[in-house]
Amino acid sequence: MKYVIVLGDGMADEPLEELGGKTPLAYAHTPYMNELARMSEIGLAKTVPNGMKPGSDTANLSVLGYDPKENYTGRSPLEALSIGVDMKPEDIALRCNIVTLSEEDVPYEERTIIDHSSSEITTEDAAVLLAAVKEALETESYKYYVGTSYRHLTIWDKGEVVELTPPHDILGKVIKEYLPEEKALKEMMVKSYEVLNNHPLNIERVEKGLHKANSIWFWGAGTKPDLAGFEGKFGKKGSMISAVDLLKGIAVGAGMKVVEVEGADGTLHTNYEGKAMAAVKELTENNQDFVYIHVEAPDEMGHQGSTVNKIKAIEYLDKRIIGIVKEQLEKEGVEYRMLIMPDHPTPIHLRTHTGNPVPYMLYDSTKKLDNSWEYTEEAALMSGSLVENGYEMIQKLFEMK
Repeated sequence: MKYVIVLGDGMADEPLEELGGKTPLAYAHTPYMNELARMSEIGLAKTVPNGMKPGSDTANLSVLGYDPKENYTGRSPLEALSIGVDMKPEDIALRCNIVTLSEEDVPYEERTIIDHSSSEITTEDAAVLLAAVKEALETESYKYYVGTSYRHLTIWDKGEVVELTPPHDILGKVIKEYLPEEKALKEMMVKSYEVLNNHPLNIERVEKGLHKANSIWFWGAGTKPDLAGFEGKFGKKGSMISAVDLLKGIAVGAGMKVVEVEGADGTLHTNYEGKAMAAVKELTENNQDFVYIHVEAPDEMGHQGSTVNKIKAIEYLDKRIIGIVKEQLEKEGVEYRMLIMPDHPTPIHLRTHTGNPVPYMLYDSTKKLDNSWEYTEEAALMSGSLVENGYEMIQKLFEMK
């Protein structure tokens, strides 16, 4: 038996008036998911424990079978693992986003955060801008590392785990109330605006109709993680397929194989087919037991508040990931169990995450059920099934529970 998780990041949502009271998932044309749903167990899973912030970090740890209350030490340390930064026990890792702030003639703290992703900046553009930041701001205490797209890393030597606000939680808001209390962090953010706002590359970006990437933004502080090995914990050899450093870092920390896919970039236009075929190869040729396919696009479209593009992202996930994996595994005669779910909701009207339970669908190619439902939030709720501890979902997948 082979095992698959297809994770549509932020895919769950709430009913929208513009969609006739449907969610993007219910409105989207998803023939593969709906066909599978009729043969599957469906229900809700609570991936984010009470009292914890609903992030892709806590939620994906949970889906992978790790209790966030016991295993979570911060988001950025997981991303540090992904890009090969060897943290010392006394180091603090900080996510260093490159964001878009408004440009009025006002003090830095009176500016508004326009875009947490700087028009989904390419890693190439971001590396140029981060090099300018490094030259101006890097010291022995603060080191900067290039990650992917707008997501980068700062290591704070002998730092503290301080309370910091994710930029995607405050889109459209004046930043004054959300700046770090730590003086050095705030000063670096202010200086970064001076370095970046009129950088030649940002002038070019404006001419191309792109947002300026004109400030760094710190958040997600944490200490070096210590995850139990996935194979030792579950008895399965696992592979991770994701464009996002966070997911790769979780996999590295858990001793899983990280599979790189050319063209997989975490955007709406990622290489879906490449990710699907890489997953099939892991299971059929590379002797892996389990593969985790993470797709970032629905979450990004939720943060952007784009209903049309969130629907597209869900439809692409259905046709270009789930459809391909299903058809290829059946063609190879592979028996498999597939769990399809989001990590958390990213509702269009909020443009940020919530910790509400998410719909899951668990399909077994050897035990096809006979139901009339489709895969939607409403159907999952009506099923009456609720997994209170999201980290137990993987035990359901592996038939350990």
